[in-house]
Amino acid sequence: MFKTPVFKGSCTAIVTPFSDSGIDYERTKELIDYQYDNGTAAIVVCGTTGENATMSRYEHEELIEFVCRYNDHRMKIIAGIGSNDSAKALNFAKCALRCDADGVLMVTPYYNKATQDGLVKHFTYVADRIDLPMIVYNVPSRTSVGIKLETYKQLAQHPNINGIKEASGDFSLFAATRAECGNDLYVWSGNDDNTVPMMALGALGVISVASNVVPAAVAKLCALCLDGDFDQAQQLYFKYSRLFSDLFIETNPIPVKAAMELIGMGCGRLRLPLTDISPEHLEKLKCSMRECGIGIKA
Repeated sequence: MFKTPVFKGSCTAIVTPFSDSGIDYERTKELIDYQYDNGTAAIVVCGTTGENATMSRYEHEELIEFVCRYNDHRMKIIAGIGSNDSAKALNFAKCALRCDADGVLMVTPYYNKATQDGLVKHFTYVADRIDLPMIVYNVPSRTSVGIKLETYKQLAQHPNINGIKEASGDFSLFAATRAECGNDLYVWSGNDDNTVPMMALGALGVISVASNVVPAAVAKLCALCLDGDFDQAQQLYFKYSRLFSDLFIETNPIPVKAAMELIGMGCGRLRLPLTDISPEHLEKLKCSMRECGIGIKA
């Protein structure tokens, strides 16, 4: 079967700007324009970086609708629909379909600790019921359950399962998945610091946290890799490698929201249980930002 990838290049897992009364939609407009103006190919809305875990269902669905409408097909929009309740994930997917999103991102169910058979049933339950490309998200460090090769091989056979956001850091699993599944299951890096090596083995880009702050650099990095210019990609990666690391010095999205504040694009407070970055980590983040030439305004 032939599948067209949802996107190629840089996709920003966009932060959600909050105000005291809810979501700050004027700032959301600015963030979307900033991504488009700097060459971003796609946006994930309501992902982990967007603090979807602390959104109400109303906020979640309203934000998907707003981003799709305001973007107006300039970039691909991928709606986060992750849940440890398969029926709830389907409801979010139906919202994404109504809003004309280009795809959905669905994480492995957290806390429940599903078996591999349960993972197959979880993803296919939704994929069977919506005609939208799905990106499966493997991030066992957050969910406690990782996807195995045989599971990937089963998921690859579903026409609506487009690919995977692979954030396990397991390069052997990634390489084996590429070898076994080929273009039946496209792959995107789920970690900024894995982008270049994964694209060297056929990943199509990255779903990035860093591109909230440096979207043009991440877009260029992906473009160089897609063009096969890994010498230049390596040099660009080395310039930003410390930033890629320090944006995870505390739990995502704590550092990236701090970085957005530092470049003058503050996105409001974090929602509990997330809290502000510690003073010592903030200083380290500032150093890494200065090191790669980012102007700090705050």
